[in-house]
Amino acid sequence: MSRILRELPKIPVIVITGFLGSGKTTLLNRLLADGVKTAVVINEFGATPIDQDLLQNQDIPMTVLAGGCLCCQIKGTLAPTLKNLWMAWDQAETKPFDRMIIEASGVASPEPILDTLCRERWLASRYRLQQVITTLAIPSAIAQLDSFAEARSQVAWADNLLLTHADLADAKQQIALDQCLQSIAPATPRQMAMLGDYRADTQLTQTQPPIRRLPNAELSSEHRFQSISLNLAQALPWPQLEAILKALLVRHPVDLLRIKGVVYLENQAEPVVIQSAANRLYPPIALPARPSDDGRGRLVFIVNGDISMLAEDLKQGFGSYISDNAIRIHD
Repeated sequence: MSRILRELPKIPVIVITGFLGSGKTTLLNRLLADGVKTAVVINEFGATPIDQDLLQNQDIPMTVLAGGCLCCQIKGTLAPTLKNLWMAWDQAETKPFDRMIIEASGVASPEPILDTLCRERWLASRYRLQQVITTLAIPSAIAQLDSFAEARSQVAWADNLLLTHADLADAKQQIALDQCLQSIAPATPRQMAMLGDYRADTQLTQTQPPIRRLPNAELSSEHRFQSISLNLAQALPWPQLEAILKALLVRHPVDLLRIKGVVYLENQAEPVVIQSAANRLYPPIALPARPSDDGRGRLVFIVNGDISMLAEDLKQGFGSYISDNAIRIHD
């Protein structure tokens, strides 16, 4: 039996990790554009998944694990998902994918993913961990590394570090982050992602580590992150929505870590992406119209700590734009 298992083909796996708003989905879109047939597993914190709607290529094998961090879902969800995908791949005459990419939640350490891939014998004999890529947004990375163990773990387990949002950072911030990473991850290759001229495939040409250390067998699932999902049954004028979201960022400059969603605006047929990270609200970006569009907007707010004040501010801020059951809180 062991001889047969050693001869099984192993599917390469790329793990993309990085803190909230650091550019993981952008990197995933770039990788999916390289022509390699890919299966994608996306983990989202909270019960309302958004990231799958942000992928430019929707015609791929894709699984979304929503409702919590990967550390809370490994035993019950990720391992069976990988097993089912491999069995479907093995039975297919024409292989549906040649590699797998796992995009971890921004509030998750990659340790549980690596633990599943490297310690579970059935999976380890059929999947090969190719690379762990960690994205860091230069303007906010140092504050996140100082504040969150998850961000530090994402850097510690990386094979490559991709420094993003360089167009929003000044020279002082870039130098400070470089010095910080030189201290905590001096041997890990780093690459700057410049706006408009970044090729994602260069992340995959680095030398692979000859030996990988295994994560701790006992993994902690403790965290203080919570999320709120907001359903919008009607299109909103952009000036009003922008004003509401900016007011929320002013009232919650520390605890409101991330806003993301897909909404519909007045006088615009196609949906738009709404994103905020590190207390910065980005301009809306139009998505192509798709058959699955239902005309209902969805926003997710991720908070570190108590979420009750934000929930009240959402009710007051959106007022008549939302119904009584539009807001859901997820621990």
